[in-house]
Amino acid sequence: MKFSIRWIGICYALCISLTVTGQQSISFFQTPSGKQVETKTFDEQIKAAMEAAEIPGLSIAIINDKEIVYQGAFGVTKVDTDMSVGHQTVFEAASLSKPIFAYFVMKMAEKGIIDLDEPLHTYLPYPYVKDNDKRVQQITPRMVLSHSTGFPNWAKGELVELKYTPGNGFSYSGEAYQYLAAVIGQLNEVGWKEKLNEIFIEEVAKPLGLTQTSFAWNETIAAHKAFGHKEGKPTDNTTGGWNGKTFGAGYSLHSNAKDYAKFLVAMLREQGLSETSFALMKAEQNSLPEGHELREIGQTGWGLGFARRPTENGMRYLHTGNNHDFQSFCSFNPDNGFGLVFFVNGDKAEDFLNQIGPILDYKM
Repeated sequence: MKFSIRWIGICYALCISLTVTGQQSISFFQTPSGKQVETKTFDEQIKAAMEAAEIPGLSIAIINDKEIVYQGAFGVTKVDTDMSVGHQTVFEAASLSKPIFAYFVMKMAEKGIIDLDEPLHTYLPYPYVKDNDKRVQQITPRMVLSHSTGFPNWAKGELVELKYTPGNGFSYSGEAYQYLAAVIGQLNEVGWKEKLNEIFIEEVAKPLGLTQTSFAWNETIAAHKAFGHKEGKPTDNTTGGWNGKTFGAGYSLHSNAKDYAKFLVAMLREQGLSETSFALMKAEQNSLPEGHELREIGQTGWGLGFARRPTENGMRYLHTGNNHDFQSFCSFNPDNGFGLVFFVNGDKAEDFLNQIGPILDYKM
């Protein structure tokens, strides 16, 4: 599993003991193929995987039959402290922001606030395009959520140069997600900072019971956020890193496995949106071109918010997140009701997933 590709965006001996707190009291859970895994055994396997991958802290949840059956909190929030990760600890979700933002967009579409196929230009022109390329006026919300805009991942202060005519290719883009967030903020007359986040909280977080999930910094995050790490060292010693007020649709979500698993359960149970909206989110809206690196590792394309990967146990919907010092992964399978989500406060999530993948029947 090549997260150097999929994780679009700790060189030290682990001398502290890995801790585990508050596991849900079940004796076993099932993998996607139906294999039973003992909870106590899995706890030890996780700790071994964390040590091998040099992961400081982890929040993880597993779903069986559309129910959260396992929750784990392991390790420490910062390597030079003894503060254990708990179920209330918050992590940067990085690009796991995108699927839940897509769910939010579908809420806005159902309310008639935005149309999935109306060019964003009609709501808010995008002025930062190279050579005044008029093709930017063709971009729709559907194209944004399925990564077919032609935008780069991030503009980085430069004018955007479209890679192709919108709707005719695949290009993963956080920049396009941010454009869509700005449009939704304008349509709601709130801008694209805390007030847009307040609408997200009311429309998505509260109905799904997500008490520690937010796109903008708040007191809950400040009180519970873990510290990010790169190469085994904390990247910040005050707030745990990013603490902005901007609603970053593609990157700024803060959450944990306890909360995010509830969102995956909502996707599995089809809660909070219409049957039509869920069908649209799961349908392949943008097929990966032949020879694309992601296709070579099993993905076929993108729905609205999630990548799609056929498996022997049915279609897997997934996403990865990489803010470098925080990384994350999520997936769910409607055919068997299985789901997995984890967050780490380090830069070795690929190594960790490679360790636990065989245990969970995840072919890398």
